[in-house]
Amino acid sequence: MTQKHTENTNGTLVSLRDLSVTYKTRLGDVSAVDGVSFDIRRGEILGLVGESGCGKSTMGRALMRMISPPGYISSGQIVFDGEDVMTYDEQRLRDFRGRRVSMIFQDPMTSLNPVQRIDQHVVEAIQVHEAETSLHKALERAKALAERLGIRAERLNNYPHQLSGGMRQRVMISLGLVLSAELVVADEATTSLDVIVEANLLDQLRELRDELGVSILMITHNIALVAELADRIAVMYAGHMAEIGSVYEVFDEPLHPYTQGLLRSVPNIRLDDDEELYKMPGEPPNLTHPPSGCRFHPRCPHAMAVCSREQPPLLDTGGGHLVQCWLYAKHQMPADAPEREVSR
Repeated sequence: MTQKHTENTNGTLVSLRDLSVTYKTRLGDVSAVDGVSFDIRRGEILGLVGESGCGKSTMGRALMRMISPPGYISSGQIVFDGEDVMTYDEQRLRDFRGRRVSMIFQDPMTSLNPVQRIDQHVVEAIQVHEAETSLHKALERAKALAERLGIRAERLNNYPHQLSGGMRQRVMISLGLVLSAELVVADEATTSLDVIVEANLLDQLRELRDELGVSILMITHNIALVAELADRIAVMYAGHMAEIGSVYEVFDEPLHPYTQGLLRSVPNIRLDDDEELYKMPGEPPNLTHPPSGCRFHPRCPHAMAVCSREQPPLLDTGGGHLVQCWLYAKHQMPADAPEREVSR
């Protein structure tokens, strides 16, 4: 694991408090994100991980208020640089997206217009938000940013299909940064890339954070990627936040039983030579009818009676290492709840 960026002199950029996202379906309401709270600090890279369907991508879209029907943000607060984004009207949201926060989508080929050249994409992004910027100045900005990201200026005349996957992903990064966004949400941005291109992309993201102070929310299922790039890690399970802490804390001393199982099931993370890969029992819950109490309790090897009755609070175990588990809340547990040893 490489040395992490730890400087954070300017405090918190984004605070999400009790955020919930619900989808209307013919089978009933689905709580894709349920009462989630966490912060993103200025100039940090926060990795958001978890199984498929746990609510990671929904969380990223909710942060930008991009949840489309039949989904909606059912409750909670999104505070960006001291302002409540939930109070923004459409005009303020339009300015907020792109100028303050931007997103790098999983598949750039489906996000880029196939009949527009790359320079047209970037110039359009500038002029939509900065109508006073001339075409000449917008093109100059596009060329300068492209070259910074390793894209030769002449490639801006190409169409998306003429570029490689890694080059298209760099174009998506340029669209995210051309308006000097303070937060970049990278949603599975490396999924379709080979390992060499992925490594180059990670280096570019790290350099952009270090040089420009950009905060990055890295949404991924790739635990090894988070270990390499992120400063802190947030682990989601079935729409809830299971654990949040520095990468060193979470990888060296995972607290939540789900985090422990997740790390044991990934090669080259916590696997000794004589240790077999761990197979987590059971299946993720149906969020149309989620389990009562802690949503992980049907699969948890340390489940207690209280786990099926009440949802545990998100507790600070020290130094900002947060965990949502009754094993660490003995002083808040009901009197009839049996004490159990914590297995690491």
